[in-house]
Amino acid sequence: MNPAFDGASGPADIEGSPLHAAFRQPLILGLFLPIQNGGWSISTLPRSTDWRFDYNARLTKQAEALGFDLVFGLAQWLGKNGHGGQMKYREQSLDAFIATSALAAMTERIMLISTVHALYGPWHPLHLAKFGATLDHISNGRWGINLVTGHVSTEWAMFGQPMIEHDERYARAAEFVAVLDTLWRSDANLTIRTPRWQLDDAFVSPRPRFRRPVLVNATGSDAGIDYAVRHSDLVFITSPAGADFDDAIGALPAHTAKIREGAARVERRVRTLINPTIVCRPTEREAWAYRDAIVAHADEGALDGFVGQGSRSDAKAWANHKREQRILGGNLHLIGSPEQIVDKLVALKRAGCDGVQLTFFDFEPDLAYFGEAVLPLLVEAGLRRDLAGSDSLHTTT
Repeated sequence: MNPAFDGASGPADIEGSPLHAAFRQPLILGLFLPIQNGGWSISTLPRSTDWRFDYNARLTKQAEALGFDLVFGLAQWLGKNGHGGQMKYREQSLDAFIATSALAAMTERIMLISTVHALYGPWHPLHLAKFGATLDHISNGRWGINLVTGHVSTEWAMFGQPMIEHDERYARAAEFVAVLDTLWRSDANLTIRTPRWQLDDAFVSPRPRFRRPVLVNATGSDAGIDYAVRHSDLVFITSPAGADFDDAIGALPAHTAKIREGAARVERRVRTLINPTIVCRPTEREAWAYRDAIVAHADEGALDGFVGQGSRSDAKAWANHKREQRILGGNLHLIGSPEQIVDKLVALKRAGCDGVQLTFFDFEPDLAYFGEAVLPLLVEAGLRRDLAGSDSLHTTT
């Protein structure tokens, strides 16, 4: 058989699935775990943020207690010293697939998304289908995969492979995920033939609880968007205009509309997630002072290495992010008092963003403050329902 992705039927359509519950929220809330040293901020200002598993497990439990819908971490392949500098930025990093999988037995409700470069090295779709079915069983349907194609030539070289051309990577990813989807949905031995994969009498158990695991893709290019609207439930986007909030909010409506229209053409609906870095304090003045202190402690050597790698990438999504914006990190920056942060999240919702995948500078205390000062205001603004899932709250749409 030749596999085909059944995008019209997935976990979002099934009452009781974690993804269905998340999609009922006016604004999906995610946490981008700092499973690499330095997190998202190339700054030496002292903080507690730690790449180690115990710290990230605490963050995940904290996010779950606050009612967040999902967590995931990035995947990377860097050499010794990482991006360099005093920090050796991101030299130390947990594997996202293993780290988020380990969280399954420690949590009860929150979705766990593993990032995987499916085209690197020895990955076979039968391996990932079996691993994914197992994690789906352990997590009771809370596991998903952020399937990425790899845009850094040095990562491909680590696996002894030449880098594949940009659009061809997405064609291969579509073939890979179609095999996954076919294996997850079938309760029989399958013989599968594709240009790159030949499987004879392949079988995967257990059956995923909600037809298949959650599928995510991070992209900004035309080819990437075409792949995402056909094969993903969640599309992780960046700001086309860089990290400045005013610039981003002007560019996002057209960008998110393009994704919605692409999904409609193939009779699907996807949700978009964007990654703001939140810098929040009781007053605007205090928030900007915090931001300025972070930027003042930039690790210039690490920043040079990080920006330099980006300049050698063929990724389209980050082209307009300025060097200084990479110090604080994230797709865009939300800086201000709790009330101002909520206003900006309302604006992102109106600009077509269905959810946010949050990062912070000092994750543990900053997440706690977000939960204490911002989250109740999000409920008041109608961007979040309470933990009981009340439908009585108004929405901004």
